[in-house]
Amino acid sequence: MIMMGAACATTPPSTTSPVAPPARHSVDDAAARVTALADAYVHAFFRASPEAADFIGLRGAPRGGLSDHSLAGVRAWDAQLDGWLGELAHIDGDGLWGRPEWITYGFLRHVLESQRDLRACRFELWPVNQLTGWPATITALARRQAVETAADREQALDRFGRVARYIDDDRDNAREGLRLGYSSPESVVVLVMAQLDALIAAKTVDSPLYDPAKRASDPAFQARWTALIEDQIVPAARRYRAFLDEYRPRARKAIGIAANPDGARCYAAAFRSYTTLERSPEDTVRLGRAQVAKNVGESRAVARKLFGSDDTAAAVARLQADRANHFATRAEIQAFTHDVIARAKAALPRWFGQLPQGDVTVEPVPDFLEAAASSSYRPPSQDGRRAAAYVINLGQPDQQLRSNVEITALHETYPGHHLQVGIEAEHQSQPIALIAGNSAFREGWARYAEALSEEMGLYSSDYARIHRRMWPARGMVVDPGLHLQGWTRQQAVDYMVESGRFTAKECDALVDRVAVWPGQLTAYDTGALEFFALREQAERTLGARFRVAAFHDALLANGAVTLPMLREIGRRWIEAQAEDQSKVR
Repeated sequence: MIMMGAACATTPPSTTSPVAPPARHSVDDAAARVTALADAYVHAFFRASPEAADFIGLRGAPRGGLSDHSLAGVRAWDAQLDGWLGELAHIDGDGLWGRPEWITYGFLRHVLESQRDLRACRFELWPVNQLTGWPATITALARRQAVETAADREQALDRFGRVARYIDDDRDNAREGLRLGYSSPESVVVLVMAQLDALIAAKTVDSPLYDPAKRASDPAFQARWTALIEDQIVPAARRYRAFLDEYRPRARKAIGIAANPDGARCYAAAFRSYTTLERSPEDTVRLGRAQVAKNVGESRAVARKLFGSDDTAAAVARLQADRANHFATRAEIQAFTHDVIARAKAALPRWFGQLPQGDVTVEPVPDFLEAAASSSYRPPSQDGRRAAAYVINLGQPDQQLRSNVEITALHETYPGHHLQVGIEAEHQSQPIALIAGNSAFREGWARYAEALSEEMGLYSSDYARIHRRMWPARGMVVDPGLHLQGWTRQQAVDYMVESGRFTAKECDALVDRVAVWPGQLTAYDTGALEFFALREQAERTLGARFRVAAFHDALLANGAVTLPMLREIGRRWIEAQAEDQSKVR
């Protein structure tokens, strides 16, 4: 996870038709207008959300300022968005194929239309969120805040001097949400309350908020930073925590977004944003169930070969019960993970022509987030200050399975996220790509990478071969199930536990992740199916002349494009390879 076979299309799908048909302009004029519009959007985006530049590590960006997420700030951004959409409606992007601006147009159209459609969700009115709410976001920002120079430190003090107002805006937004019928699920509120209790109780020097002061050898700055935390931020956190005591009884008991106003329209918009496709929840569930059945069938075949029985439940019980498939200590998980990453990196050159130059480090999830956080990938910063990291949850080592940890490490690092995102970070020159990449491409590639890892001979145990087949596509079933089909928490947990991939506790935490990110869990296999379909089409068309490294390089060359764009890129690459073959003959 990153902190993302139908008819081809040359641009992302649109949910509305433009008011007027695009005007006819020369290709050069259209290209110039697309570039100018994308540059204007990117500039405005980082001006409105300056902390996003820190999370990306944007080269040359100032290290200060904080976004205005008050309701007035949200309305002001929406007005700008409508202006850009109006301009984009008058640009014909279809004729730009073969030029970099075709990619720019696709990214820009996707991000603008997604943000417009996501207004249906009114996320600003239910901001209580254990994963991307302010406690997780502000503490993560503290870890990234530059403090190397005196100017950096002054910007840091100015930025974090605005955090108390930021927290109070969050509270005011949530209060207005309650008035209008919007709320976060109660189970999520409980998780955020626990995060706040830990944050408030921590000694200042032990707080994740203190991280900038630890990295700055400046006693005067450290004293000012301590005062900022103790006199402003912690009191605001206490006010927010007291508000949650009022909020919790009024929070929705239902997990699904359908319990909020306009929930079905919100889910459709969120699904489109994560997957870049138009597909109904019913069709998503049907496709997911078919894929789960296919995967379980493959698991049975592997189990029969390994254990002499096709009873997958027995196979899952066996890999869970085998103490050799567990860890004894946190250090053991970390050492095993380092070994997996090293083996995977060594195997890459046969399968890829283009490789990321930067390595990936392994870091533990911060202690106060451990109960709610999954292991995840943190991309490298664009400015080179921060290396990519696999942020791994080391909690409860005796409950973690080696087969699962191995699959996850390959998903998050090589040949999964770090390979794809690392190439993108080092070679993608379009600033819009830093903002507009989507989950279906990124998570779809990482899911494809799990299967590719078996082809590459990277799994060290037979358990992993069964394990990796039992989970995929279940997210396509459980996500719409929870949000639109009335699934209970227990029903969702049971369905996920059945895969053998996660413990009941992990699945319970996953339910709360699905609750605050509607549609996101569908993106993994929605995207993976596109990669598998293109691979199958390329092998069928090119036969013995198919070169897997060239195929991978072609699909990864343009960053996390939309799935319709990926199909077009893949289709044209296959056609070009086939044409070259016919010339050779």
